[in-house]
Amino acid sequence: MEPAIRARGLTKSYGALCAVSGLDLDIGQGEAFGLLGPNGAGKSTTINLMLGLIRPSAGSVDILGYPAGANAARQAVGYVAQDSDFPLNLTAREILNLVTSHYRDPVPGAELVDDFELQALVDRQAGGFSGGERRRLALALAFAGRGRIVFLDEPTTGLDGAARRRFWNRAKAHVQDGGTLVITTHQLNEIEDVAKRICVIDHGEIRLEGTVEYIRRQLGRKTIRFACDGLPDLSPVSAVHESDGIYQIVSADADEVVRQLVASGAAFRDLEIVGASLEEAIESLMPEAGEIR
Repeated sequence: MEPAIRARGLTKSYGALCAVSGLDLDIGQGEAFGLLGPNGAGKSTTINLMLGLIRPSAGSVDILGYPAGANAARQAVGYVAQDSDFPLNLTAREILNLVTSHYRDPVPGAELVDDFELQALVDRQAGGFSGGERRRLALALAFAGRGRIVFLDEPTTGLDGAARRRFWNRAKAHVQDGGTLVITTHQLNEIEDVAKRICVIDHGEIRLEGTVEYIRRQLGRKTIRFACDGLPDLSPVSAVHESDGIYQIVSADADEVVRQLVASGAAFRDLEIVGASLEEAIESLMPEAGEIR
């Protein structure tokens, strides 16, 4: 199957500054893909190249087999930018109608209103929207054209918890229907829940790539949590934290620690073993990259 996005040798330079350097990347159809990296890593430039908003200095990027920026490629994508502004005197209904008019088979406006809970906004002017209301409208517009590939740049900024959950349910349904998501975010817990594979770039180059589970496993440690009145001697242990009788033990061999805990006869309860988070794994594997969050 043709990948949704294929980049080969993708490069973008601004004078002496190389923002993206020789990027080779395939993103599959029906895949949720996380594009991560510290501020200034080249993420936004990479997305703009994929969208065809800027031209590469070298290399190429295809969208469903079409050169990025070609009309067929543009019809195949949706996009929500990190910051979205709308004409202040237009209503949400007018903005939805304006955007959907550019697509051959758009999602009906009423369906977008329901999916993104815009009922209270449709006849209000955008100048009076809160940050969260603007974000919900921007997300609706990203899906308005039935694009098979949707680019999401910090998609949940400004949304409350309930709105975030509703949005990610909608985004996951897009993937289950065979669509592709390219997600750029500092909310690594959301990436863990949604994306199957990630790529971390820094200084315009790929530094780390693989499935979320594979990258988490590379850290090779787990956290064992339990309640206990006293902690017996255990090994191998790299860190121990205790608060109100709740212990958190970090170990490279959680199974051995649990065996020792059982053999000690200690009266423990509420045992839980948790693998390393994606954030912990990236920080450990890429200490030189700076903060991803």
